[in-house]
Amino acid sequence: MQQQQDIQIIEQLKNGELSAYDSLFVKYYKLLCVSAYFFLKDEHAAKDLVQTFFLDIWEKKLYMNFQGEIKGYLYRAIKNRCINEISKQKTRHKNYKAFAELQDTKSSPNDEILPDLYGQMQTTLEGMACQKKVAIQMVYMKSKQYQEAADEMGISINSFKTHLKSGLKILRSGKKNNKNN
Repeated sequence: MQQQQDIQIIEQLKNGELSAYDSLFVKYYKLLCVSAYFFLKDEHAAKDLVQTFFLDIWEKKLYMNFQGEIKGYLYRAIKNRCINEISKQKTRHKNYKAFAELQDTKSSPNDEILPDLYGQMQTTLEGMACQKKVAIQMVYMKSKQYQEAADEMGISINSFKTHLKSGLKILRSGKKNNKNN
């Protein structure tokens, strides 16, 4: 019976019926939230993840790949997204920890040197060409993956890597006023 309902929902989705999307959401939303909560241990994060998943189903037309009973697919997709989210959280935690350690070193005798370095870095970053600056900000300040950042910038992954590499080179050398670079 449940499989028959799922097959009907899939067919309606493929025909572009919005009511089928609503049926899918009502049928699986709470179950998928519970599944996500099992991994994330955060109710709000679990709900956000599941809502984003349902948006992707509609906007990216993921339903076109559905066949037969979809419950297993939905659970597996949520599990994979939870694992990716946990990985991102670990990376963020590691970056925050490194930043906190940097802040702890500010109380050292070199207090006057660090703000100057930070100011110099900001000045160099502000003087960079737009795409180089955006590439650095996306990867190092927004924790984006290269492909994700390249897609947002509307350029190829190789172009993105080139902008990032040359931006980092400028940042390391500390050159100012590099709008032409």
